Amino acid sequence: MEISKMKKILTFIIFTLPIFCSALDLKYTPVQHGGRVKPFDTLASESMRLIYGKTNYEGKEPSILVLTWILAPQVWSKTEFIQIKNRELKKTLGLETNKDFFSQENLANNPSIESLLQNLQVKLKKEIKLNAFDQALSRLQGQLLRLNGFQSGSILKFAPQKDEGSAWLSVNEFDSDYQKKFSSVLKVLTSSINSSDKQALNEASKDLNELIYANYLGDTEALKAKIKAEVLYNNFHPFRYAWIAYLFSLFFIFFFWLWDKKIFLNGFKAFMVLGFLLHLFGFALRVYISGRPPVSNMYETVLWVPFGTILFGFIVGKMNKSILPYVGSAVVALFCLIISDLAPVILDPSIQPLEAVLRSNFWLMVHVLTITISYSAFFLAFILGDFSMFYHLNENKYRLQIQNITQSIYRSLQIGILLLAVGTVLGGVWADYSWGRFWGWDPKETWAFIALMGYLALFHARLVGWVKGFGMAAGAILSFSLVIMAWYGVNFWLGAGLHSYGFGSGGVEYVSIFVLIHIVLVLYVGFYRKLKNS
Repeated sequence: MEISKMKKILTFIIFTLPIFCSALDLKYTPVQHGGRVKPFDTLASESMRLIYGKTNYEGKEPSILVLTWILAPQVWSKTEFIQIKNRELKKTLGLETNKDFFSQENLANNPSIESLLQNLQVKLKKEIKLNAFDQALSRLQGQLLRLNGFQSGSILKFAPQKDEGSAWLSVNEFDSDYQKKFSSVLKVLTSSINSSDKQALNEASKDLNELIYANYLGDTEALKAKIKAEVLYNNFHPFRYAWIAYLFSLFFIFFFWLWDKKIFLNGFKAFMVLGFLLHLFGFALRVYISGRPPVSNMYETVLWVPFGTILFGFIVGKMNKSILPYVGSAVVALFCLIISDLAPVILDPSIQPLEAVLRSNFWLMVHVLTITISYSAFFLAFILGDFSMFYHLNENKYRLQIQNITQSIYRSLQIGILLLAVGTVLGGVWADYSWGRFWGWDPKETWAFIALMGYLALFHARLVGWVKGFGMAAGAILSFSLVIMAWYGVNFWLGAGLHSYGFGSGGVEYVSIFVLIHIVLVLYVGFYRKLKNS
């Protein structure tokens, strides 16, 4: 088939299906995948993110696009939409290195893939740490398996079994009743594209949903409520609206500093509260859907830490009667939420079942929540240290602001050190409960201890008068690199130890640049002050 003809067919399918989107209930259809029951909308979004790197293709929503994988597999097999970004992998496979998207047909017929995947399996069995090339190859394997799963129907597990704990059946395992019902959905869907029979399409989708719930042995109403909540979570994007609100709050505080009008200060406060409420709403939805605290992976901690920073910003700002902790917490929240929103490949936003070691919700709550929220206080001290660096360029003019920031940094460190110390001890209790030993110098444990000692050293230096304004600000900035190592480095750089449930890959160069920039900032301001004073 000619490429131009295929594109016409694909365009026709993609642009015709949205006509029936409002009638199609398949978005809310329960499907079992990845160890849990989720709406078809979630499966489609996760699959698009894995294969294409984004959740939509040419502006169309995932649930529509995934249907076209089933209806027109021949067209999609020739369409270049499978994302490969690793240059070395593209070169090894003999692909064009200046392209990021390739067709299923080209990859399936590539003679090098099979041997590469065999070598990858050997490394996985031996538990060898995967490098960037291996991680890209592993992702490619997942992309091809996911696409093949849709085309074969093996991934579409729509049929609950009579035993409540058993895995659901996929479309190619259905009994005659299910097969008949699901076949009617596809037939009506295909014929409706030409006949515009919206009512038939709606009835077929409803029949499938009713059949699933009729065979589901659990609490049907609870499942329906969770399915609706998850579709709302997928489509509303509460964390995206939260960072937009935080961004507007910073615009208003900038205008307030520029013109000193109370209306701008009120606008700052209003958008801060709005952002916080959206942030809270997003967490509430995620906790309701997953049934657990939202701190089981890096993505969730990147959402949780700024939430804590906002809370501590309110507390420290109120204690010191200063607006800067509020502003600093808004900057942290904006920074973290933008990263979580724009880096879905590195920070996987999908809701996954807990690893076996994490299935004690009590220990997950008291240890992981305590440790990660301590990072919130340290992040607040860090951003206030950044503010202080700029004020220290003209110390005589901003002496009052420096004194106020130094006190706010001190308060933030008090909160952070207390929480980190308690969280580390509770981690030992959890380790004894889960692994049979209180302390084993695992990399995660070691770096949590190093971070605690680093901040205690800074705190001690402040108490005995070794460091004052500039020293506290510089210490808050430099010590945060220990938190980054404990929080990100162990999981994404070292990738070693018993805390493997948090391991990931990507972003090392960006984090390194972030740390280096702040080291240079401290050195520059330090030398500038020294030259000015001399």
